Amino acid sequence: QVQLVESGGGLVQPGGSLRLSCAASGRIYSINAMGWYRQAPGKQRELVAAITSAGSTNYAHSVKGRFTISRDNANNTVYLQMNSLKAEDTAVYYCHAEIYTYGYRFLEVWGQGTLVTVSS
Repeated sequence: QVQLVESGGGLVQPGGSLRLSCAASGRIYSINAMGWYRQAPGKQRELVAAITSAGSTNYAHSVKGRFTISRDNANNTVYLQMNSLKAEDTAVYYCHAEIYTYGYRFLEVWGQGTLVTVSS
């Protein structure tokens, strides 16, 4: 069994910062892309940022310059540093990973989600 466990969400004031973490565990052979998505109330889930195993990154236009995605391949962990947070960043944030297990089975795995609320 493979799972992603997120942490780091919470309540923060506009202009503040938060750091999300997501650790993958289980019978993992390798991980391709890892990323963060978010879903605000009444809206569709959207990509926030993604990073390949080689370190190439991709960001949603709305978070460029404010959010930074990084990963620790040795520990199968991905991070999202969120700075200059705005009310419109309020959402449930989900971690996602493309994982090959031993036996070369390919899985797309989602975390359980962590709530980020930006409010004064």
